[in-house]
Amino acid sequence: MSYSRQDLAALKDFYSNQLLNDTFPFWFPRSVDHEQGGYLLMRDADGSLIDDDKAVWIQGRAAWLLATLYNTVEQKKEWLVWSKSGIDFLKKYCFDTDGQMFFHVTRAGQPIRKRRYFFSETFAVISSAACAKATGDKQLADWSRKIFSNCLAYASGEKKLPPKFSNVRPSKGIGVPMILINTAQQLRSTIGDDRCDEWISKWIDEIEKDFVKDDIRCVMEQVAPDGSIINHIDGRTLNPGHAIEGAWFILHEAKYRNNDPRLISLGCKMLDYMWERGWDKEYGGILYFRDVDNKPVQEYWQDMKMWWPHNETIIATLLAYLMTGNEKYAQWHKMVHDYAYQHFHDKKNGEWFGYLHRDGSIAQPAKGNLFKGPFHLPRQEWYCKMILEEYLQQK
Repeated sequence: MSYSRQDLAALKDFYSNQLLNDTFPFWFPRSVDHEQGGYLLMRDADGSLIDDDKAVWIQGRAAWLLATLYNTVEQKKEWLVWSKSGIDFLKKYCFDTDGQMFFHVTRAGQPIRKRRYFFSETFAVISSAACAKATGDKQLADWSRKIFSNCLAYASGEKKLPPKFSNVRPSKGIGVPMILINTAQQLRSTIGDDRCDEWISKWIDEIEKDFVKDDIRCVMEQVAPDGSIINHIDGRTLNPGHAIEGAWFILHEAKYRNNDPRLISLGCKMLDYMWERGWDKEYGGILYFRDVDNKPVQEYWQDMKMWWPHNETIIATLLAYLMTGNEKYAQWHKMVHDYAYQHFHDKKNGEWFGYLHRDGSIAQPAKGNLFKGPFHLPRQEWYCKMILEEYLQQK
């Protein structure tokens, strides 16, 4: 199948309407914490609050969304005010004395726990950069670049984090180069940083060299430091949605580089490999975990359907289609789009349920928790809206 111009225009309108009239209003303004700053995002299906703790990841992500919509969709004053509230909360409460950010804090900002990685920092970078672009705040822009420098130091080993595993079986995950690609892309597009292009190229090269396995048509989630497969349960475990998210980051970079053919090929290859391994041929949807050798997976949620892999696959398939014209990607996009909006979307209250059983039934109805908030879904709807608008203007 293929999409006609009329089909693509209808998709653009659909994503725009879902974003602005369904997804976004579920979260805002109700989630703005006018007393303590930041956002109250742990919410039930109807939007009622189920916990007032704050996940630092999601504070940064929400601030990014608000500033990004202000920068690219409509300059609503309240969106910028709310974004600044999140940035101020991050700066005031979410950094430990050693400079590393917390993962989980109370409503008032008291620390609960840290994690052994620096993903909170990456969301602080993109949110503060987007807010700095909106406000023209040079000090905030400099602060964003400083946090990005910390990310580079953690990634290179110049700054040490507590080890996640013992040294008996050393490994590295695709998550670090992948998330840093997107962090640098966001920083580059908002306030700019001369380091971004070089580092993005390095991280793409690392993914291609160490994680993409052409001989078995697979993208590994973690590998040994030399890129070899670790033949144990953790080493064999794949996360198709995560690799597909990385695929569209690379396709986005290809688009930025005047449709670089090598990067288009790499991004599409990653999408192809993990669609083949991740799409559930019996029930539809993207399976959460798979084993590279089709052996049993350790995690009990391995065959659940979670919201965010579907958001990333909707983006990846649409972007691949717009960039290549390959009708396979239009078909895949329609399959994952139809599945997701049929099964995850809450037509009564808006937004998406986060967790389904393999058969598509709802596992639990909460819309917000330590991991789910206003990011993957609104980012998907915003990004698809933007690339479709650009594509239709050019054709």
